[in-house]
Amino acid sequence: MFKWRYTTISKTKYIVNGQIRDKEVRVIGDEGQQLGVMATKDAQQMADDSDMDLILVAPKAKPPVCRIMDFGKFRYEQQKKEKMAKKKQHIVETKEIRLSPNVEINDLKTKANNARKFIAKGDKVKVTLRFRGREMAHISSNAQVLDEFAALLEDVADVTKKAKLEGRNMTMFLEKKR
Repeated sequence: MFKWRYTTISKTKYIVNGQIRDKEVRVIGDEGQQLGVMATKDAQQMADDSDMDLILVAPKAKPPVCRIMDFGKFRYEQQKKEKMAKKKQHIVETKEIRLSPNVEINDLKTKANNARKFIAKGDKVKVTLRFRGREMAHISSNAQVLDEFAALLEDVADVTKKAKLEGRNMTMFLEKKR
């Protein structure tokens, strides 16, 4: 009886059973015991006798390492590990808050409270000061709006990128204090 399987687990290809082309392999049993170095045909025969698969685990080792185990169960456990790792990771998003140069102090405080919520979640905050029309003539005097905004959040956030003018927008990045 010839079993042949070849599958992809998270872009990692495992070579199984008849796909193994090496002459000699180091074999690990289904309970983790070392069975020694032997010919691939003998290892495949041992796997077939125990109704399991021969899986090439470390192809670059000298000699390559194979393991006797149930491939379906192995694949299931790998997918389960990947799901758990994906569940535990937190993706840091960048939230944007837009301001204008003639913003009032109460509006600035409201925007700062929104930014405080984003930072508490662990997200980065991009603060954009947009200049329109004649506001471009007073860039240096209006840049203090971003400084006031950073001062309102200095207890929870650090400025990771200082205010920088890019076209008609001046941007600054804030991140949670460490």
